[in-house]
Amino acid sequence: MEKENKKYRINPQMGLNFSGELIVDNFAGGGGASTGIEMALGRPVDIAINHDPEAIAMHTINHPHTKHYCESVWKVDPVKACNGRPVGLAWFSPDCTHHSKARGGKPKSKKIRGLAWVAVRWAKRVKPRVIILENVEEFQDWGPLLENNQPCPIRKGETFKEFVQKLNSLGYKVEWKELRACDYGAPTIRKRLFLIARCDGQPIVWPVATHGPGTHQPYRSAAECIDWSIPSQSIFERARPLADNTLRRIAKGIQKFVVNDPKPFIVPIAHYNGRDLVHDIEQPIRTITASPKGGAFSLVTAFIAKHYTGVTGSSIKESLHTITTADHNALVTAQLEKRNNHSEKVHAFLVKYYGSGDNAVSLREPIHTITTRERFGLVTVKGELYQIVDIAMRMLSPRELYNANGFTVDYIIDRDASGKRLSKKSQVARCGNAVPPQFSEALVKANVLAIETSEVA
Repeated sequence: MEKENKKYRINPQMGLNFSGELIVDNFAGGGGASTGIEMALGRPVDIAINHDPEAIAMHTINHPHTKHYCESVWKVDPVKACNGRPVGLAWFSPDCTHHSKARGGKPKSKKIRGLAWVAVRWAKRVKPRVIILENVEEFQDWGPLLENNQPCPIRKGETFKEFVQKLNSLGYKVEWKELRACDYGAPTIRKRLFLIARCDGQPIVWPVATHGPGTHQPYRSAAECIDWSIPSQSIFERARPLADNTLRRIAKGIQKFVVNDPKPFIVPIAHYNGRDLVHDIEQPIRTITASPKGGAFSLVTAFIAKHYTGVTGSSIKESLHTITTADHNALVTAQLEKRNNHSEKVHAFLVKYYGSGDNAVSLREPIHTITTRERFGLVTVKGELYQIVDIAMRMLSPRELYNANGFTVDYIIDRDASGKRLSKKSQVARCGNAVPPQFSEALVKANVLAIETSEVA
């Protein structure tokens, strides 16, 4: 039976023996790299390896024609796994957390930082024609640890150089470069370091950007990944009030992406407080009736809040920022209600609906604290009189996160091959660990497709 999606078609009888050379995905996770490889070559990867049963379960249901090893990468013998067949491509995405600056001052593990050495093991044992390794940018700083398990600042990058030199000694030409997923068609700005090594005498090729400035296609936006039919809950009407830090982030986002944005994103379709509202800022405004409540015209604006310390958020019009393994991305919407149909320009300011004294706040000042019960209003938007009547927030769903990480909408994320349901936490973790498929698709098209073509010529 053939497996189909929007970008490729696989015939299992032809695909498994298409070129005679194996494609191996080490640290396969939920299948991001494998999906991109299949998009590029039109056939499944032959071998996928990962120690996490839930990751392998997700990989198996989406890549049923692949041979799966639920093992540590060190326990899989490359010679036995390949069974005498040559390897065209070996992909490696070793754990990046103990290289990443996002880990801060937490202790680093030498064992986890050393997982990349498995690529050298495969190079020694079965010598893949092409090796591609993906990691965070800080992987270039890989060096020895001190007694306190922190990187030695004096020997920064020393182990990385040894790693490259070892591949060179095995006959590989090695290059590395930082790439951004949004440049290749994923709706996320995720940036990663890619190292390419090849031993077949062919040149290493870096793919040309397909999206963004200087190309024929704009960056994809976070907005296209959102399911606007999912309701959000008002921040003012919660049994358990939001944390002060969360409210501060929302306040900063409202100021940056609604108040001070000359072109705030207007939600095209919003299910807001149980009502379906359709908005399009480019179309004529609907009739304003005499009833202030039922006839007032509303707009809903939106932005993405990031639940990190010190991070304001991002515009819904931009590609989504890097998706982590934890649930950190929230959609914030602000409902704006029109009180008259005057179109004259009016100076804008904020009105606080709490406290005493002067409640008018200049837009040149930081926005005042958002409380859990009170509200504040925006007097004008683009010359029209509005006030903010509600602010809502919800976390992005796993499907929205996978959309933003470049997966197709038919990629199965909520169950495994046996029908067992996967928890939301598990789904988000798989997504945060995943390689956006557009990365591997672009790199494989540039460096491996020539191998496939020569084999069938």
